[in-house]
Amino acid sequence: MPRLLVRRPSPRLAEGELTHLDRVPIDPALAQRQWEDYVDVFRARGWDIIEVEPVDAQPDGVFVEDALVMFGDLAVLCRAGAASRRGESASVEAAVAASGVLSARIEEPGTLDGGDVLKVGRTVYVGASSRSNAAGIAQLRALLAPRGWTVVEVPVTKVLHLKSGVTALPDGTVVGFAPLVDDTAAFPAFLEIPEEHGTAVVVLDDSTVLMSADASETAELYRSRGLEVITTPVSEFEKLEGCVTCLSVRVRD
Repeated sequence: MPRLLVRRPSPRLAEGELTHLDRVPIDPALAQRQWEDYVDVFRARGWDIIEVEPVDAQPDGVFVEDALVMFGDLAVLCRAGAASRRGESASVEAAVAASGVLSARIEEPGTLDGGDVLKVGRTVYVGASSRSNAAGIAQLRALLAPRGWTVVEVPVTKVLHLKSGVTALPDGTVVGFAPLVDDTAAFPAFLEIPEEHGTAVVVLDDSTVLMSADASETAELYRSRGLEVITTPVSEFEKLEGCVTCLSVRVRD
């Protein structure tokens, strides 16, 4: 049974870090309902939901993807690029240890946010962003090369994380809103999509993706390619440069 690691929103969510967006009001009650609806999508499809211990003092703690990336049976524990987020890591590490999954760690001076990591087959695209530095990317490459993964560094200057600008469909096609992508030619197969909030998709299986409810044209584009598309509203997280990928870590057996 596939497992999903999630963490409920902090009551301080509205204080979360911002880099490319202006701060606007957040509705905490709506954010909680949206998070619950998001988790219910996975629960309804038979995923085992594992809640990481809450960290209410950490406004960005709900974006659990940034703290951990799975590569098959290896969990890479990240070191946040924003010092304010490093308090999120201990509880994620504890959840990984309790699961019995093999783990490795990005060490100082390296920084790596999981939102900068996009896996397409055995290729790992890593965003060289304000949150993931050269040392962190080099450490990741050293960890993954013996396991048969190829790490490709790509520039990220227009958005917070690589996966704020691009993700990938089940067939490996990288999708993105071109104005937010530094170099579309970095990806062998790139599909331009019409809406910013359509860039992020979570692959649920070989024919199904989950995406924001705020990108109806893009949803229809994906359906035209034969995909089942499930949408869920994540507006309060999008206000903080978050998206559907940020809210979970998917662990498949």
